[in-house]
Amino acid sequence: MSVPGTVAVIGGGTMGAGIVHVFLAAGSTVVLAEADAERAAAGVRNVEKSLRKAEERGKLTGSADDLLTRLSTATELGELPEDTALAVEAVPERLDLKRSVFTAVAARCPDAVLASNTSSLSITQLAEGLPGERVIGMHFFNPVPVQALVELVVHPGLPAEVVARVRGWAEALGKTVIEVRDSPGFATSRLGVAVGLEAIRMVEEGVASPEDIDTGMRLGYGWPMGPLRLTDLVGLDVRLSIAEHLATELGPRFTPPQLMRDMVARGELGRKSGQGFFTWS
Repeated sequence: MSVPGTVAVIGGGTMGAGIVHVFLAAGSTVVLAEADAERAAAGVRNVEKSLRKAEERGKLTGSADDLLTRLSTATELGELPEDTALAVEAVPERLDLKRSVFTAVAARCPDAVLASNTSSLSITQLAEGLPGERVIGMHFFNPVPVQALVELVVHPGLPAEVVARVRGWAEALGKTVIEVRDSPGFATSRLGVAVGLEAIRMVEEGVASPEDIDTGMRLGYGWPMGPLRLTDLVGLDVRLSIAEHLATELGPRFTPPQLMRDMVARGELGRKSGQGFFTWS
């Protein structure tokens, strides 16, 4: 299957820009929607930086300049093309915000599949009040152009045909797809956060340094990246929000360590702030 002709990506941060990158590289025309012109311009810069880096490494078919001709922006969801086949939201992890985005997109784009990049929120709850037969979880991983996995999250009201279509689109991006029933944290966030929280508790208790914990997981268990460096990459604030949600849904084993709360309060969010468990230049 080929990728959809027209894709809307709502949110131009790290994840949104990466999603735009992979669809442009696969041949789609993409509209990047942001709250205002300044944020839209910043999102385009993120996409351009990502594409040029891939071009320098010989990872693009065609030039970054050619691909960017198929990218446009919108500051109102009512400006999205009516023939949009796939709309992917990559806005902050708030159910009300994501639902309001999809409500507007569903009204504007009557045939679009509404795909959420959420890493933990319930797709079933997100689909309430929406055309649920078009709502699916499409969880990409950071950095999107490099990571091979897409986690599809399905809910009871989702037709098999829609799941198959979205699977085909993801595979056309060169991704490997896993399919998960809608449940708190799905598969990847639930396991990844559990290990990450335990690693933070070990630092908190003085069991070992962040460097040694990560080295142990890389060399002892074959992880490509240790759980603390991964937490820095995702963002401590993002992981804290996910952990709090999972603690509410699944119980106290997901309660965030105090060290994590303290680091977020100090602004030590990981790579995006320059300081987390590691120092980032």
